[in-house]
Formats: sequence, C-alpha cells, structure tokens
Amino acid sequence: MKTIIVPTDFSPIATNAMNFAADMASSINASIVLLHAYQVPVSMTDVPVVMASTEELKKSSESKLKELKDALTHTTSGKIKIYSEAILGDVSDELENVCKRIQPFTVIMGTSGASGVERVLFGSTTLTTIRHLKWPVIVVPPGKEYGTGIKKIGFACDFDKVLESTPIQFIKNMVKEFGAELHVLNVDHEGKNFKPGTPEESLMLHSLLADLNPNYHFIDHADVEDGINEFVDKNNIDLLITIPKKHKLLDGLFKKSSTKQLVTQSHVPVMCVHE
Repeated sequence: MKTIIVPTDFSPIATNAMNFAADMASSINASIVLLHAYQVPVSMTDVPVVMASTEELKKSSESKLKELKDALTHTTSGKIKIYSEAILGDVSDELENVCKRIQPFTVIMGTSGASGVERVLFGSTTLTTIRHLKWPVIVVPPGKEYGTGIKKIGFACDFDKVLESTPIQFIKNMVKEFGAELHVLNVDHEGKNFKPGTPEESLMLHSLLADLNPNYHFIDHADVEDGINEFVDKNNIDLLITIPKKHKLLDGLFKKSSTKQLVTQSHVPVMCVHE
C-alpha cells in the first residue's frame, strides 16, 4: 500500500499540508504517517540547563499527535489508515530514517511553520528536506486545498542532459496515478539558453514521454521561476514537478528579499524530485 509521510510542527500551515495529504491519500488509496520530531530545549546560559525532560516532551508530542490523528480520522470518516510517530531527534535526520524504513509514495510538507523562530526552523527544515531527501517532496502553499484533485501536472524542463537528469519513470507513474494531463514547460528568453544540442535533447524527451501525449509549452520570459509561476496560474496546473538543482532553487529558496522563488511564490503545490 502506498504511504504518504507528513511531518508536522502542529502549526496551521503544517495542518493544512496534512489535510491536503489526507485528501490525496483518499484519492489514491494511500495511508498516512504523521511524524513529529522533538528536541530537548536547552537554556542558553553560562551553564546549559535542560528546560524539560525527555519523557515530558515525548508525552506532550504524542498527545498532540493523537489530537491530530483523531481529528483527521473524524474528517475522513475513517476511510484512510492513519499512523503517527513522535521521535526524539533532528527533523530532517529522523524523516530520512522513517523514509528508508517505510519507502513512501511522497512526503508532503508546508512551506513554513507557525511564526517567528518556529517559522524559520520549519522553513529551513523544508529546505533541508528538499536538498537531501531522495524521496519526492510536495510543498503545499498556505491555504491550498486538494479540491477536485490532480488533473493537470506541469513539468519544468530545461532540455539539458535529459536522459541523465530526468526522472522519466517517476513522471510517468505520477501522471498515470492521477490520470492527469502532462504539460512540459520550458522557459527561455530570446534563445539565451538554446544550445546546439537542445533540439536533440527535446526530441529525446518527446520520445521518452510519447505514451503520455504531453503538451509542450515554450515560454519567453526573462526569469525562469516567474515564467513558470505565471504559466501555472494562467493554465490551472494542479501540481508542478521540478528538479531543484536544475533551477538553482536551493540557495535562495526561503529568502524573504527574493521575489523570484519558485516554491514559496507558487500558488500550487510543487513536487521536488532529484535527478
């Protein structure tokens, strides 16, 4: 059975991502694992002082997870299997360990946490997860609902080293899983990224994805991320698949000063998949 892992810090944004995951799980007959990793807080004084016992933190985490699980079981009328785990340790490390054990269909997260320090911590957790986790990660924008499902999937592609860097089988599986249309997006401006091998690479991709009958869109825009986001909004794309390293998303992904961010500026869920 397919499993979706949902890390949570119990913030509204994380809970929204959980609800999105639950609706997706219902549509593809998957189960859900709610994961909360907690750490022992230490007072930063001359002599470090542990602020709470491990046992207290474990009980508190398990209690909050039970509330989430019970509420989700109620809203889904018990139609999906929901599990929960509270683990002592670093969020990213423990998430990777759980993924290795469970082999999930995907991980679904929000873009940030509650507020202030928590937002920075959970935001950086999402960034670290995208950077290191080899399993696909879906980042859900605040307030985004699953709604009528995944009917249109966009794939951002630069037609560079297609065979080596494109997760072809994964894309095929996703499109077939949801019975969705596939839209391949390529953003360039005045042919600046056109190379001698580009036509051959585009033909290679077309051949590899031929059985999906994808739609190809060549977008003229000076900024790749803005061009993608504008197309996604105008064409009602439900899920955008991207390869983070290809679009150099990681370095400035959560900088507030940047207006050119694919993940944080997108109004639709972005699925990050490694090469």
